Amino acid sequence: MASVTSQPSEEVLEGYVLHTYGDERHLRNAVASALTIRRFDTHRPIALYTDDNQRGKLVELGLDSIFSRVDILPEEHRSIVGFKHHLHKFHPFERNLFVDSDMIWCRDPDPLWMHLSGYSFTATGTASADFFFGGPKNFGIVIDYLANHRKRTLKRFGVTYLPRVQAGLVYSKDVTICRETCEEAQSMLERRLETHFKSRLTEGRSEESCEWSLALAMSKLDLPIYPWRQAQNTPQLDYISDFVKHDDDFREVSCHYFNDPKVSRLREFPHAFPRDFGIWLSQWLPGRGDFMWITPFTLHFGWLKYKSTFGEFADRLWNEAIQEASEATEEVLISGSS
Repeated sequence: MASVTSQPSEEVLEGYVLHTYGDERHLRNAVASALTIRRFDTHRPIALYTDDNQRGKLVELGLDSIFSRVDILPEEHRSIVGFKHHLHKFHPFERNLFVDSDMIWCRDPDPLWMHLSGYSFTATGTASADFFFGGPKNFGIVIDYLANHRKRTLKRFGVTYLPRVQAGLVYSKDVTICRETCEEAQSMLERRLETHFKSRLTEGRSEESCEWSLALAMSKLDLPIYPWRQAQNTPQLDYISDFVKHDDDFREVSCHYFNDPKVSRLREFPHAFPRDFGIWLSQWLPGRGDFMWITPFTLHFGWLKYKSTFGEFADRLWNEAIQEASEATEEVLISGSS
């Protein structure tokens, strides 16, 4: 793999791994996300796997120095499953944190790295998935529920539970276990017709999901899930504007965190009135109304309706980074000519 490197002299143990390809907006997202990491973490390296055009763009604009290494992502891995089902091939550090590029880092990640160090391989999620995980997004979910197709899937694959995986954060420090998990996930996806899971391609999406197959693989290999609900130590929360307070630069972030998981799920209801009514109604039950204001380690902009919010933020950081790189180049030229 061709690469641009700017490695620190000391031995590299821990590092972040991002990937991007295709449209330039994805590259802008990755640059912005990396810059938010650097607000808090100035010593851990950040690796980027990308395509030739985006690598060239970074070098042209002088932004490649944001990353410790920029490697070419082979064409066969330029998709969600192409990358997430082959993480063992993109394992540059001793301890790797694979992170999506549509994330804003909100606080010092040192405690997160410390917590993750006890795992060989894990991904954020929950120990038990709901019926919507990987299922149809229409009336078909009712049929799945009544017929208990989930139980049939588990029996066919010889597992006793189905976790929920959110693959925005995946941690690995054992490349062998990482390879076994990825290969198992590939096998699960190839057998999709034997499951109750539905292809995301039938929903109009351009890429297949990697999450239910990773979840089955982790269940098969008995690998623990890293809980994404941990109150003040929550690793990531989905950005839903009505439940987040922040400044324009996302330097001060505070999220309304419902202590009860069932109430928290109501946040995801797409229509405000029934969502807010359900939350209000639930608060009449003892303990259901408990909440706190927290700052998660990351905000994840996975919802389509909030992509523009992250896009505007990413564009601003991208333009600021280009300006700073240009000014730095001018200073070098001036000092060299004097």
